[in-house]
Amino acid sequence: MTVRAAVAGLLATALAASGLAALPSPPSATKADDRFREANELVRAGDYPKAIALYGELAASGHESASLYWNWAQAASARGAQGEALWALLRARDLDPGDRAVARDVERVREALNLDPAEIAPEPLAAAGRWSRRFRLDLLALALFVLSLAAHALGRLPPRRRWTGNAAGVGLGLGLLAAAVPVAASFARPTATVVRRAAPLLDAASPTAETAGSLREGEVVPVLESSGDWLRVEDNAGARGWAHVDDVRRLDTPPGRRPADAG
Repeated sequence: MTVRAAVAGLLATALAASGLAALPSPPSATKADDRFREANELVRAGDYPKAIALYGELAASGHESASLYWNWAQAASARGAQGEALWALLRARDLDPGDRAVARDVERVREALNLDPAEIAPEPLAAAGRWSRRFRLDLLALALFVLSLAAHALGRLPPRRRWTGNAAGVGLGLGLLAAAVPVAASFARPTATVVRRAAPLLDAASPTAETAGSLREGEVVPVLESSGDWLRVEDNAGARGWAHVDDVRRLDTPPGRRPADAG
């Protein structure tokens, strides 16, 4: 048995065990579901480039899910593209912060790339955002504000109840604390993952610019600005420069879509 066939067999087993969760299926998504299943079959057959191309088309058209990116990561990993695999897993983690299987795979690929945990988490506020989404702190804050208003209104009705004032104050305070987390997370800089080994870091947003250095595969870097197909980034050592979007893939938007187009 060849190495390729062995990898394909192991990957097929892993995909079958995962249940290959389907994409959300409103009436207009039937075709997307079929394409998703087609991509999964291509992975099982060992045709990773075509499978990844299909996953990319689905993601770019708005049919994203944690399972899509998890499968994408398995295909990328099987073809030796560990940086792309880590990017896909981080996208899956952003979509479903509570998925422990995804979190384990993130750590596995990070260790395979010999990256320090800080090298894939340059923005602490981004972690606060995932924590907020996982526990729906925005909805919790809203509920606490409503309860605080209700307690305050109840306290104004006879007979006067002393506890309502305390409840209103506690609800308001807890609501502000819950709301502070997603608000703080909104100030996190956008980040991107280096998906190409030794991706060049250039002095300008041009393929003819001087090379200022190279980026580590799998490293997550803050995005300082963008210009067409180029991103100005800062690596873990503090070096700044421009990288092509084929080499450094953003984590805040689906592939093939710029931030202004993401909705």
